[in-house]
Amino acid sequence: MERVLLCTVNQRARIVMTEDEITAFIGESRKLQLGTINPDGTPHMVTMFYGLTEGRISFWTYGKAQKTLNIQRDARVSCLIEAGEEYSDLRGVLMYGIARRIDDSGGILEIGMNVARRMAGMPDAEELLTEYVAYTGRKRVAFVVEPTRVISWDHRKLATPV
Repeated sequence: MERVLLCTVNQRARIVMTEDEITAFIGESRKLQLGTINPDGTPHMVTMFYGLTEGRISFWTYGKAQKTLNIQRDARVSCLIEAGEEYSDLRGVLMYGIARRIDDSGGILEIGMNVARRMAGMPDAEELLTEYVAYTGRKRVAFVVEPTRVISWDHRKLATPV
């Protein structure tokens, strides 16, 4: 029994991503599953496009959205970014953190542009996106996630010899 447990622990250690791998994975992905806490304590899960602000996950949303109300009450969040269809290809990063609200219009627009560029898949489409972001940004707030704990996995590493 102990031998199986040690094998499982070693296998878990093998699939952990390095800091550079985590940074690259977060940088190449566009969507995440955002978890906030409802008033009754149940999880509220939504898919969000996100951007990066000084290397941190950031997103914007409407000021009256349930996720905004939840974060105002309890700023703890979870962000799940995952990829892969087959078990042997699964990769992911689960980040627990505190969502820091950005209220100033400049910060909201900056985060909105970061999200819109990634969402549209057009990193150099400033002119096209600026009008959209400025228009929709009037009713939005933005958040930057300050990580408190990060868990990662890359099952592709299981295919490589120890």
